[in-house]
Amino acid sequence: MNADYLVIGGGLAGLSFALRVAKSGSVIVLNKGRLPESATAHAQGGIASVWSEDDSFASHVADTERAGAGLCKREVVDMVVREGPERIQDLIDLGTQFSRDGDEDSEYDLGMEGGHRHRRILHATDATGWEIMRALTAAVAKEPNIQVLERHMAIDLITDAKLDPLIAEASCWGAYVLDIEAATVRTVSARATLLAAGGAGKVYLYTSNPDIASGDGIAMAYRAGAPVANMEFIQFHPTCLYHPRAKSFLISEALRGEGAILKRPDGEPFMQAYHADAELAPRDVVARAIDNEMKVRGYDHVLLDISHHDAAFLKKRFPTIHERCLSFGFDLTSEPLPVVPAEHYCCGGVMTTLDGATPLKRLYAAGEVTMTGLHGANRLASNSLLEAVVFGTRAARHAADLLGSDTAEVPTLPPWNPGSAVDSDESVVVTQNWDEIRRFMWNYVGIVRSNRRLARAYRRITALNEEIRQYYWDFIVTGDLIELRNLATVAELIIASAIWRKESRGLHYNIDYPETAPQPVDTVLRRAEPFFPDGDFLSSLQMRSAK
Repeated sequence: MNADYLVIGGGLAGLSFALRVAKSGSVIVLNKGRLPESATAHAQGGIASVWSEDDSFASHVADTERAGAGLCKREVVDMVVREGPERIQDLIDLGTQFSRDGDEDSEYDLGMEGGHRHRRILHATDATGWEIMRALTAAVAKEPNIQVLERHMAIDLITDAKLDPLIAEASCWGAYVLDIEAATVRTVSARATLLAAGGAGKVYLYTSNPDIASGDGIAMAYRAGAPVANMEFIQFHPTCLYHPRAKSFLISEALRGEGAILKRPDGEPFMQAYHADAELAPRDVVARAIDNEMKVRGYDHVLLDISHHDAAFLKKRFPTIHERCLSFGFDLTSEPLPVVPAEHYCCGGVMTTLDGATPLKRLYAAGEVTMTGLHGANRLASNSLLEAVVFGTRAARHAADLLGSDTAEVPTLPPWNPGSAVDSDESVVVTQNWDEIRRFMWNYVGIVRSNRRLARAYRRITALNEEIRQYYWDFIVTGDLIELRNLATVAELIIASAIWRKESRGLHYNIDYPETAPQPVDTVLRRAEPFFPDGDFLSSLQMRSAK
């Protein structure tokens, strides 16, 4: 198959890009599930942007940088914040219906969330992501130049290095793609490719992410030679519903924005002891506070209580959360909810320019798969959807300009070569390795880390990656095997990045390095460079851990 543009991922970033570039060429969109299923669809709280006269770009920039703990890139933050209102208007023009204060002619109802000093969260009750995806999916269905391949997942990017290792400037020419239901591999060529495959929540045992979030885009980009950065900054959402059947159902930050209070199981509030902003403190502070309360006091969970608020207001403002909690036996209008933290967002990823371009020519990236410099060491609530639509749009403009001025043809691409691989009769290996990775990542590379835990995690992932590499080449690829391979790669990137950062900053907290270094630096990893060139750093870390 071939197209002018290949989009890997069908969320807000991917579909924003697709709708733009469809005006200048043919587009193929890959989606592991079926639209509108995506990480975007699960976003509850909303999308942050300066919208009221009481707010300002300077305030939004300052809030973003304050949350980012010194690692935000000012030019990126300023650009995203200033372009936000226009991108919001694009979504409205596509048919997105954000909640209003009253009738359809009234002002938009702007929510408040942790880390923000103004109400600037546009939302569609508490199902913002689904509403945005509804509008985008409808727009894509009307565009004749866009072909959506559902239940398809990319295996690897096709670069010049695969065609001729001696080529000096590497370009990306598409990807090898698994048709999950047909169990066949297709070669999909394109003159420009966008990675918009979302995050890597499934690398942890507990996550608010959908099952498709297995780090595919980050792993593929890294294998192709693109640099990835700041993978140690994993955001844990403080409040997911604690129930064996809830699968870490997220309880939106917006509840705390509307006055919900975090309490110990005995009913005593505790956040004031951790931060002056209490429940409205940045997410990393709230998550660590809950984690500390649970570990020090032996709690299985804490409580989130908004039952003091008017019941009618809660049902109108949070209808989805209210109904879902009722299905598990909890009524948020009359009782507190049991909550625990869960992995929520990856602030690191593929490095890009302000236009979403990567160092690999013709390869772009947008959304959670990236490290653009917006989030720094900790993402400000509801800035993720904003980043996705801004960078999806900017990448589309850049790619369209590139293809408009560059007449280079796609080279002849070799078909997928399975070699001597056979069907596996040991699927239990995939299940076992997957389970082991997710458990030790949660226990050793979670909210609070230490040298000892990181050294143990690195030893395990090194051994597992070797097993998985051998298994990958011996057996016919399946969706589960591709995801396992990607999860293992991403886990190794997270662990190596966490080992390199000898400080505590934002989402990365190491009890052996509790102070913040005076000079903020990014952790950049490239496939061509070993994680620990001389072995000294890891060896010394392991020696300290052994003691």
